[in-house]
Amino acid sequence: MIDTVAERFLRYVVIDTQSDPLSQTQPSTEKQKNLGRLLVEELLAINLADAHMDEHGYVHATIPSNVDRAVPVICFCSHMDTAPDYTGTNVRPQIVRHYAGGDIPLPGDPQQVIRMRDNPALAHQIGNDIITTDGTTLLGADDKAGIAEIMTAAEVLVSNPDIPHGTIKLLFTTDEEIGRGVDKVDVQKLGADFAYTVDGETAGHIEDETFSADRVDITIHGVAIHPGFAKDKMENAVKIAAAIVARLPATMAPETTEGRDGFVHPTGLTGSMEKALLSFIVRDFEEEGLAAKEEMLRDLTRSVMLDYPGSTYAFEVKEQYRNMKTILDRHPEVFDNAMEAIRRAGMVPVRGSIRGGTDGSRLSFMGLPTANLFAGGHAFHSPLEWISRQDMEKAVKTIVELAKIWAERV
Repeated sequence: MIDTVAERFLRYVVIDTQSDPLSQTQPSTEKQKNLGRLLVEELLAINLADAHMDEHGYVHATIPSNVDRAVPVICFCSHMDTAPDYTGTNVRPQIVRHYAGGDIPLPGDPQQVIRMRDNPALAHQIGNDIITTDGTTLLGADDKAGIAEIMTAAEVLVSNPDIPHGTIKLLFTTDEEIGRGVDKVDVQKLGADFAYTVDGETAGHIEDETFSADRVDITIHGVAIHPGFAKDKMENAVKIAAAIVARLPATMAPETTEGRDGFVHPTGLTGSMEKALLSFIVRDFEEEGLAAKEEMLRDLTRSVMLDYPGSTYAFEVKEQYRNMKTILDRHPEVFDNAMEAIRRAGMVPVRGSIRGGTDGSRLSFMGLPTANLFAGGHAFHSPLEWISRQDMEKAVKTIVELAKIWAERV
């Protein structure tokens, strides 16, 4: 008997797989391998004989082709880690069966309520089964929903040899949430022609565009001296960093932007009077917009530093990922086939852009054109995260239909 997608999902979310941006290892946390080992066991149990976890914590498996013609090799990919933004330890999921509408209070913390006004997508979930946490942790639908959906679709395909499909590669990655998801992926060894990450949000959505993204680190060296003798001498590095943050344009923050607006977002400030490190992420859909935001931040830093003539700074830009649309526009069949799969799964496809990135952003520029399919989750990276069983089932059907379409359209 095939496990339902909800059964798999509930099994996966209780495994803590939070990644750590301060770690230098790959994966960044050993606990991600706990989920990886379980996935390998389950893949072997459905007779995917090559299922294994490699030295980087990635899980690989192959569903062999069952047609006698050459079909492009497709990869389905999701990530095992959950975000560092909120704890993923001791996840206690609850199921609100036959959701009747209205707000959803979370039993573990009376302050945490999933409110309809903040989640308009709930209006389309009446009668569905909603899965949430108890309000004390994130849920991990980002992206354990995608994993559960791919795993369930894989079992459907293996158990139903009458469903035609080409060779399908499965890839479950580590550390996507900290920007290192595919750092160690060997695309040539993977052997896929095209791919789909299952890491999106609302059912029926497919995305072929992401932000382009950089990280900016500003290291400030102040002038340290005993505070009792600091008059006209001390230049406190922490205060300098705070002054830079204070001068950021309010209209260029994540909380004031939407749609195709980019942003500049401070993510960390650490240090002491003598030295401080200020970290940012910079996002824009266009390369020109990304460069302009970084130049604004550089000019702002120079301006602040004029008030601190005894101090110095270093400004470092690190590329994170680029807009995958640049690559996907050269391979329209990736998107077209997914649109048709969504239609066959009973939905109206919606084309969108991701205000963020996925493993697909990097994979596309590594030679594996990769679009992003919906997984069905909402309110990611927070204790208010939720997903419906029915939307996960739609994702499973979409994956199965997509495998069939690639085999048909040779």
